[in-house]
Amino acid sequence: MMDRDELLRRFNTLLQPERFKDYCHNGLQVEGRASVQRIVSGVTASEALIRAAIAQGADTIFVHHGLFWKGFDGRIQGWMRQRLQLLLAHEINLFAYHLPLDAHPSLGNNAQLGALLGLVTESTFGDQQLGHLGNKAEGEWASDRALQNHIEAVLGRSATLVQGHAGPVRRVAWCTGGAQGYFEAAIAAGAQVFVTGEISEPQAHYARECGVSYIACGHHASERYGAPAVVAQIAAECGIAHTFIDIENPA
Repeated sequence: MMDRDELLRRFNTLLQPERFKDYCHNGLQVEGRASVQRIVSGVTASEALIRAAIAQGADTIFVHHGLFWKGFDGRIQGWMRQRLQLLLAHEINLFAYHLPLDAHPSLGNNAQLGALLGLVTESTFGDQQLGHLGNKAEGEWASDRALQNHIEAVLGRSATLVQGHAGPVRRVAWCTGGAQGYFEAAIAAGAQVFVTGEISEPQAHYARECGVSYIACGHHASERYGAPAVVAQIAAECGIAHTFIDIENPA
């Protein structure tokens, strides 16, 4: 058991939200019980995750996508009412960290995805240095298609490939989630392939015209790893229980 405010201090010390210009409120979004014994981590503060946390007897939830984003109009209706009602009725704390969770150099979404795929980060790029650029830890992939197959095997889902680079692949840029806007910066940084969660219409043309392949492997699928990594470390340090719950999402 530990104090909720001490837990917030530990999360903030680790993730340093003050360093980022973000479009959500990082930290404690919904206040619940003052004492924390069991944390559930997940990707998004959906009703399904909240109900699963209640079933687990959790008093705290930690997510990447929280409830409150800048520009939110403040009306508590529909799905927002349902989620908040559950959190408040069960006195569950909700912690959410967006860009700070993407960016942590070892526990963040980008670092965790890179490690999972066998990539070694050499440098960062793009807005707030969220993008990673690096090489395969050993050898190279025979082609962008081989890298696509590897990603699909590791993540357990299909990925979209737009081919641009011809030949073996060693130099890869990646940024989890909806980072299609980082593609041009990845091209400028010297990537042969860019990996992210989503693709929009312009990126297919950039890939073909610039000779840099583009792989979209899923927003949710690419961001399943930072939240449990962060909470596992903090929970182990503090002696509190932790469970990661992955709510199925085709995105």
